Amino acid sequence: MPVRINGEGSLLVRPMHFFEEVLPQLQVATTTNLGLVPMTVSGPLHPADITVDGSLSSQFLTGLLMAYAAANASDVCIEVTDLKSKPYIDLTLQVMQAFGLKMPVNESYQRFRFLAHSASDQPAVDRFVVEGDWSGAAFLLVAGAVSGEATVQGIFNHSRQADKKIIDALLDAGAQVTVLADAVQVKKDQLEAFEFDATDCPDLFPPLVALAANCHGITRIKGLRRLKHKESDRGATLQEEFAKLGIAVYLKDDVMEVHSDGKIRVANFTLNSHHDHRIAMAAAVAAINADFSIQIRNADAVNKSYPDFWQHLQSLGVQVELKSAAAAASTNH
Repeated sequence: MPVRINGEGSLLVRPMHFFEEVLPQLQVATTTNLGLVPMTVSGPLHPADITVDGSLSSQFLTGLLMAYAAANASDVCIEVTDLKSKPYIDLTLQVMQAFGLKMPVNESYQRFRFLAHSASDQPAVDRFVVEGDWSGAAFLLVAGAVSGEATVQGIFNHSRQADKKIIDALLDAGAQVTVLADAVQVKKDQLEAFEFDATDCPDLFPPLVALAANCHGITRIKGLRRLKHKESDRGATLQEEFAKLGIAVYLKDDVMEVHSDGKIRVANFTLNSHHDHRIAMAAAVAAINADFSIQIRNADAVNKSYPDFWQHLQSLGVQVELKSAAAAASTNH
């Protein structure tokens, strides 16, 4: 029976060409709306040797790896070209193994080979602990670095999540960071511009720009091309919204430059999240040190990944007023 998949907001413009190209090779009938949702899918999937493009997102490969395991793939190989965000594939394989799924042989992230008699080398767990989300925690850690102090609990130092690299950026910017087994403490210090490669962790761009806005100098962040097909075109959106805070953001090929003297100056009191959860959080964190209140339109976008964000920001001493109807939030420190 066909399954129909639809979406709303930015999902309506996310490209689905990958599925149109790959799934029919696995005997899965697929139709889209000119490469966009709504999309219909009708299986079952039959694993086969295929080659996929890994440059747009690792999420596609994650889904295929799990689907192949569920279909008991045997003597087949998924070949991947130009794979990005490799840490997320490590995380996928870790979870698959924990749940006793059939495991592929990882050949340097270029081929994932399912052998005839391969299996997980451990039984499925009876109890699984879901670790905290480093992507969401990054915003609170940056908030602590720019405003005074913050301790985020429930994030594990042994995590394979790509966004754990926020620690490197905070240290490079000059913040004081204490890493424990299941928590991270950040204290404000003299913040200076830094350089960072976010190619494998593009979701860090928004909190990194919020951090850079509070640093003195020119910060350079590599991996800009990874931002085109997020909830918004995040490169352009960050440039547009941070200009309202007096922060100049330049987009140069694969590098974003953030120019700041470490001070936030208002040009427009109203910012727009563009219905992007990470843009809403970045705008709020960046403006913590401002001497004025700002309003963020469509602030309820944070519900996608971090519905308690505004409450947690309040716990750090930030004054937050939530408004209905337009789902806006006003912040002030």
